[in-house]
Amino acid sequence: MSVLTRVAVVAGVSALALSGCAAAGPQTAAPSPIDSASQPVALSNCGFDVSFDSAPERVITIKSSTTEMLLALGLGDRIIGTAFQDGPVPAEWATAAAALTSIAERVPSEEAVLDLEPDLVFAGWESTFSADGAGARADLTSLGINTFVAPSACQSSGQPAKLSFDDVFSDIETVASIFRVDASELIADQSAQLASIDANGAGRTALWFSSGSDTPYVGAGIGAPQLLLETVGLTNVAADVDATWAPYNWEAVVDVDPDFIVLVDAAWNSAEKKIGVLEANPATANLSAVKAGRYLVVPFAASEAGVRSVEAAASLSAQIAELDG
Repeated sequence: MSVLTRVAVVAGVSALALSGCAAAGPQTAAPSPIDSASQPVALSNCGFDVSFDSAPERVITIKSSTTEMLLALGLGDRIIGTAFQDGPVPAEWATAAAALTSIAERVPSEEAVLDLEPDLVFAGWESTFSADGAGARADLTSLGINTFVAPSACQSSGQPAKLSFDDVFSDIETVASIFRVDASELIADQSAQLASIDANGAGRTALWFSSGSDTPYVGAGIGAPQLLLETVGLTNVAADVDATWAPYNWEAVVDVDPDFIVLVDAAWNSAEKKIGVLEANPATANLSAVKAGRYLVVPFAASEAGVRSVEAAASLSAQIAELDG
């Protein structure tokens, strides 16, 4: 099976994996308001203090992980613009996503942000907020615009020592609290799905290949890639690197000769492109996984901590079973 065909299969597995919870869960239903007249929600987010007097109504989401978080919580109608989307959303959110407007292919300028008059900019990466990006957080706050970064994506402060699914579910609960909606059904559905995942990669190794050619950029030992590999029983060849993602070296990969290679598939850096890199390098072309085509494909949006993390683990397990079959 070609990788292009397998990317389509991955998308099918992802949709199927969540179909059991999409029918009645908050992914597709209108959000249930909770404590709409409650006290302000005050949080420290990546070391930056934020306070929400009421649920945001006009939100710009930057990165797929944040867009999909709101869609999963039934909050698509709050999104007034998206930016830096990594690929198509899963089928269960496609209708809601079709109504969204993209304001930039990558990080939008502060001017583009201000033009939409949002009350919240919700970013998947902390680096989004800079003077030459979407705007510095303090500057946006001074203009009455709140900012928020997916908590598990924090780098400067508050990053989990090692990401767990408790952290992932806590992120969902935190975002739900900002919008005064109930995430309990979504989290219960995802917890049930997580408990059913087969750790069928046990006893084998994997390289999480995110990008790069001369120097590979890989999923390291404390973030979402490590969590997903551990969930399906695989040993990450870069597990001893204390980072979420990190530069690595091909010599170390060749020495381990991993059983599987995880390819992160993004609209701006495809799985097929990564295979081209692996096959063009004489050293990596001889890796067992490359010669046997033992690739596992993860959509970029599902490779970051969020509402697709459980789905991504289920998909990895299904792909391992297919390759083993």
